[in-house]
Amino acid sequence: MNITMYTKANCPNCVTAKLILDSAGLKYADVDIELGERMANFLKEFPDARQMPQIFINDQRVGGVAGLQTALRKLGMSV
Repeated sequence: MNITMYTKANCPNCVTAKLILDSAGLKYADVDIELGERMANFLKEFPDARQMPQIFINDQRVGGVAGLQTALRKLGMSV
């Protein structure tokens, strides 16, 4: 499973998402969205993204913490 999480500093939801993934033993790429033009580029592609983190599982955007929990449940994992 390929998981990428776009995060920013001082983000409680980002910390929660990391804890969920860590407790499930899942590896993920943590991308700091505040570096360079990442935020602007991300919002061009996903203008409806209103919160961090933004999480992708196998290149499909699942959204934030609630989306992560739903996606993991659909994959048969307890969260």
